Amino acid sequence: MTAAPPPPFTALTRHPMLPDVSHDEAARFNFLAGLNQYLSGAIGAGNRLAYEKRVLPAFRAEHGRDPEHRYEVRDAMNRDPWHRFWSGLKRNSMEMRQHNGRQVVLRQLDALDAMARQFNEHSGQLELDPKVEQPFYQTAVDIHCQPGGYHSEERPGDVSVGANYDVGIFATTGGQLGGLNDGGGQAVAAWARRERPDWQPLRILDVGATVGHNAIPIAQAFPDAEVIAIDTAAASLRYGAARAAGLGVKNIRFVQASGEDLSRWPDGYFDWVQTTMFLHELSSKAMPRLLAECHRVLAPGGLILHVEQPQYSDEMPLFEQFMRDWDAFNNNEPFWSAMHGHDLKQVMADAGFPKDSQFVIGVRAVVDRDIFPDAPSGEGEDFGRAAVWNAYGAWKPAAQAAAA
Repeated sequence: MTAAPPPPFTALTRHPMLPDVSHDEAARFNFLAGLNQYLSGAIGAGNRLAYEKRVLPAFRAEHGRDPEHRYEVRDAMNRDPWHRFWSGLKRNSMEMRQHNGRQVVLRQLDALDAMARQFNEHSGQLELDPKVEQPFYQTAVDIHCQPGGYHSEERPGDVSVGANYDVGIFATTGGQLGGLNDGGGQAVAAWARRERPDWQPLRILDVGATVGHNAIPIAQAFPDAEVIAIDTAAASLRYGAARAAGLGVKNIRFVQASGEDLSRWPDGYFDWVQTTMFLHELSSKAMPRLLAECHRVLAPGGLILHVEQPQYSDEMPLFEQFMRDWDAFNNNEPFWSAMHGHDLKQVMADAGFPKDSQFVIGVRAVVDRDIFPDAPSGEGEDFGRAAVWNAYGAWKPAAQAAAA
């Protein structure tokens, strides 16, 4: 069965801060969305054939055994012409996505900056702190091939990186995050409603929020809650706050702060602490510090939830681990491989969340069926790269209040 093509870029939901695109710019995004779908489907399937038919037999002949870890699979596959061809196309598709998004944004940056300033000056939903330093693990490489990462500026006070992120994510997901690219946040909000229908969190913290794609739908689902979306990158927060104001979402603030230092908030302040595809952006030293701070500011009985890719384990085939590791070496994600190799349940336990309070759920992004009626239901997903994840969570035991 042939997969349904992605929706056209022009079918996505517009909001005041979304950059305008010309006919040719939209056509380039449509081409890239289709290319990525083709690479993840028909072309991507050739990687397994190459491994099973050529690479694995050659490895066995040379070493007299099967590969023992994903890095041996990677070294062997990187010599295979099909995988090299596929990998080169995927890397080029990401670079083209960034080039198209940047040129879209830069040609209208004056208008975008002016609109963002107007929204932010009137909404009071943006709080920047120039004393917050950008951590080294965010500045060491251009994350996701975004020139300058997600903290840099073309000029002081601009919104270029946030606008590029927002306008171009369609090309890599093919619309599978929904019309506003917020399907991840919609999914966790819907899960929380189903899990505890009567639960009414009053304060919610989203860590590593970038432009708020995932925090805003949580704020919309819990309109009586105060939602605080933090990030160290002022350039992304400026756009995110203006985007929220343009969407009419008022119960959210965008605050420049580091998840490793939440000292501005007292113990037990938040009822829900959330991260979405963020832990893999950290480092081996930063992740436990951040989780410990999240534990401290979470109220007894509160929820912590980390949406991420599945962790590697002995039960996961080495070929799948290798394929999931692609971003670590080809998409400028330096902590990706190490993070997914951690025992996240143990890391969370070390941060203060007992294992018997933890859980793991599957998360599929909520999409707008009117523009993407044929979104996949989970079969044949491309190792979670588009819109299928795990969520690692815990309800903080109430008894910890007395122990503290």
